Amino acid sequence: MSAPRPARARAASLLASAALAGALVLLPAAAASAHVRVVPESTAAGGWTVLTFRVPNESPTSATTRVTVDLPTATPLSSVSTRPVAGWTATVEEGELPEPVDVGGATLTRAPVRVVWTAQGEGIGDGEFEEFELSVGPLPEAGTRLVLPAHQEYADGEVVDWDQVADGDAEPDHPAPELTTTAAGEAHGSHDGARATAAGADDAATAAADAAADVPSRVLGGLGLVAGVAALVVALSGRRRGSAPR
Repeated sequence: MSAPRPARARAASLLASAALAGALVLLPAAAASAHVRVVPESTAAGGWTVLTFRVPNESPTSATTRVTVDLPTATPLSSVSTRPVAGWTATVEEGELPEPVDVGGATLTRAPVRVVWTAQGEGIGDGEFEEFELSVGPLPEAGTRLVLPAHQEYADGEVVDWDQVADGDAEPDHPAPELTTTAAGEAHGSHDGARATAAGADDAATAAADAAADVPSRVLGGLGLVAGVAALVVALSGRRRGSAPR
């Protein structure tokens, strides 16, 4: 004896809901986008901060072996130092500024203009990321937008330039890491999580990139959810058949 029509309808509805739930589990991974981004410890004008550059490898066949970050010259950072990273060397390059700039009462004609990290080993492999930190300061006046273009070089010779500046709400294909300074003592907020920002400690874009690397477990989770609901539907249908009047 077949299950009553209402039971079959409920079963179909439950299965459709399960399929939708499985799709929703996978959506964050599909939408993830891994970019080179910067997370500042602080953005207060006049202060010093640690800038953390998070660099994911986006090539399944080649490792990232060099990362270069261009520093601002219109609003230079007079003090730049690197934190050692195992397996990498770091070089801070100085250069002439386009024009003299007053920083903290001193007139600068030269300043750090570039930082280069070079892998001494295999570099950043497929499915991996690395973090590179700079201690910089003093930061320019509040409201200054600091754009820090990054250049990611791979072992096979490919170079990806993360140097496009967002204009309005549109997200460029290769956004440059950036931050905006805030008034001294003011808590810094976050930009769009899809590009490098002056975010707080929680970087939503990095969480999305991590989710992208977890696609297999999400697929299995979605399939498990569908199978569980299907089993529940079968059990309910059997119970209804067993309790139906003869």
